[in-house]
Amino acid sequence: MTARLSLYRKAEQELYRLDRSVKAQFYDFCHNFRNNPDLPGLRKKKLKGDSRIWSARVDHDYRALLTPTGVDADGTESWLVIAVRHRKDVYEELQVAVNRVTGEIEFVDLAVVGDSALRRVGITLTPTEPEEQGPKPAPAPEPAAPALLAAYDARQLRELGVAEQLIELALTVTTSAELDQLVEGAPLLSKDVLYGLAAGMDVDEVRKEITAPVEIDQRPDPDDFAAALSRTKVTAVDDAVRDAIEEGDFRAWKVFLHPTQERIVHRHYNGPARVSGGPGTGKTIVALHRVKHLAEELPPGQNKPILLTTFTKNLTTDLRLRLASLIEPELLARVDIAHIDQLAARVLGEHTSPGRIKQRVYDHVALNEMRQLVAELDDRRWEPEFLLEEWEQIILGQSILTRSEYFKARRAGRGRALTRPERNHIWKIIEQFAAHLDQLGVETWAQAAERAARFEIERAAKIRDRRQNSKEVPGEGLALRDDSSGMRYLGYRYRHVVVDEAQDLRPAHWKMLRAMADPDLPNDLFIVGDTYQRIYDHQVALGVLGINIRGRASRLTLSYRTTREILAEALRVVEPKGKNVKVLYDDLDEGTETIAGYRSVLHGPKPDFVPFDTWDDELAGLAATLNSWRAELSTDDNGAPIDPSGRIAVCVADRDMVSQTMYYLATKAGITCVELTKDGPKGDGEVHVGTMHRFKGLEYQRLVIVGASDGIIPRTSVIERYRTEDPIRYEREQRKARSLLFVATTRARDALTVSWHGKPSPCLPL
Repeated sequence: MTARLSLYRKAEQELYRLDRSVKAQFYDFCHNFRNNPDLPGLRKKKLKGDSRIWSARVDHDYRALLTPTGVDADGTESWLVIAVRHRKDVYEELQVAVNRVTGEIEFVDLAVVGDSALRRVGITLTPTEPEEQGPKPAPAPEPAAPALLAAYDARQLRELGVAEQLIELALTVTTSAELDQLVEGAPLLSKDVLYGLAAGMDVDEVRKEITAPVEIDQRPDPDDFAAALSRTKVTAVDDAVRDAIEEGDFRAWKVFLHPTQERIVHRHYNGPARVSGGPGTGKTIVALHRVKHLAEELPPGQNKPILLTTFTKNLTTDLRLRLASLIEPELLARVDIAHIDQLAARVLGEHTSPGRIKQRVYDHVALNEMRQLVAELDDRRWEPEFLLEEWEQIILGQSILTRSEYFKARRAGRGRALTRPERNHIWKIIEQFAAHLDQLGVETWAQAAERAARFEIERAAKIRDRRQNSKEVPGEGLALRDDSSGMRYLGYRYRHVVVDEAQDLRPAHWKMLRAMADPDLPNDLFIVGDTYQRIYDHQVALGVLGINIRGRASRLTLSYRTTREILAEALRVVEPKGKNVKVLYDDLDEGTETIAGYRSVLHGPKPDFVPFDTWDDELAGLAATLNSWRAELSTDDNGAPIDPSGRIAVCVADRDMVSQTMYYLATKAGITCVELTKDGPKGDGEVHVGTMHRFKGLEYQRLVIVGASDGIIPRTSVIERYRTEDPIRYEREQRKARSLLFVATTRARDALTVSWHGKPSPCLPL
């Protein structure tokens, strides 16, 4: 008799941590088991607590725990390896079951649950292979303590999908540490539900955001393990996995998505869809897997019907590298990967002769030109920053071409209302400003985006007009007659558009993207972003721009990168408590966003908040911290030397502080640094240094934020004048400063230090 073996996800995770020699022994075990599951040398036997779990010998010390999942017509048995562990960690009370919500096979591991929690419910674990030990001392009596989840009952946990064997235990845990022990061996859904409730989510929120996305349509048969196996993420064990087992890198060999993420990735959407989530929740991973899924569904061809885009050049480079590691080259060739300004420039290049293309300048150049114009006009009624933003966000954002259109324009989120004479005055200044840029032969990227959007909207209008009088099938393109070149092919540029870091795009960008994808096809726009991380002042309402996401929005709440300790402090940056400050964030669609329920399963040291008297003192403290970290990261766990370069970073508030910090570290501390630019790290060095804007999308093992002082974050000289003159604008600037600090703090994976000189920033969670 032969057998077919599959690996449960938990078993893969355990194998990843084992010594290479044990992995090699496991491969031999798999080979022998598949050839003859009843081989005497395997010493296969049932556990007493659950007869569906069998223990089998891998080597002298390690055991594989398996459960049978059916028999094929040819007599081949199917078995699922649910765990691989040392024999002293195998207990009779281990259990396997079919989850009532997901219909998947779940392995419930009580071996990692704390003794105190087990004693409260009367469970004593019995080793399957007991060793000779002296009598255990009687446990000390425990003082009564309130249960951590006292507000919930067994029925609620059961309905939310918590494994039956964990419900009573979950309701008795009294501390976060006990809960951590309980969920360490818990099935994924149980872990998510319990952490969500402990993080403050109510039952309805947990049901909507955690349980519902993974719930199957019909209640599963608890005894049908064959059907449950078909719904469970497993890996077939065959000769092809030998190299992966021996190399030990299961995570690199096969990337698993969280079930909630997987449902989002593979869902069919009859229109634009949006995914939100805090830092480290896997939004970009979801976007990349969505591209992979869409590419695999494409009909044969050589074109590029999928667009993957984001806001900046360096993020685009990162997306291209990560996608290349995820999909085959022939599928990668079907994906157009371009940052949003590059996309706009490409459109303009199609409509502009080479000699007439204007040089494009960034916002800081345009702001200097606006300041110069206002000074020449001796007009102090409006700040140059306000005028530039009014032009970009309202006039360009809404493609306003005439004064009368500007008089009627909505200005949601732009601060105090403007009278008609005020709008008339502003229009005159902006007309002169646009003419001045034209004389210089330059245009801003906001202008470029607006022009590109108009060209794409005109193209889409042609397609719609001709489609009404033709037999064209949506998605197949349309033959149109052009007066200058005869018949030519015209269709929407893309079948699918996937957007990462959506919170930073301008309104004109969204209008361009909407016009690029066929709205009559499903799965047209897939939008990923987090408005809590908006670091550019681009306010949008997707519904107003023709992108309807109502009923197709999902939220990710589990952080895989940032430790619980760092995340807790970061969340207090954007939602401060006890400071009489209420900060609201939009959801890209005229509603409000929430961070309720964001949580992390990772632990680490609490962030350090360190005051200094002067900037020089702070730089000296920074050097001391970096030298300590460099020493700690210079060797691996076995003492072998490793290069710590690129694992430590320093984040500062502005460009001047970047130069000062790098100069001090190089000349006074002997620490080599590399500056983070819009194109990524520039040069070679141990420590990366950059402004908060440059850290978007990056992560580091250890991070220091310096200069987090009052008056610097936010810049008092910039925003203080708005406190009484324009309270709405003042709140927006405060929110932007908090978002920048939130982005910076959540770039740290294991350790975070924040310092300041003088008075600390009011944005800090102190």
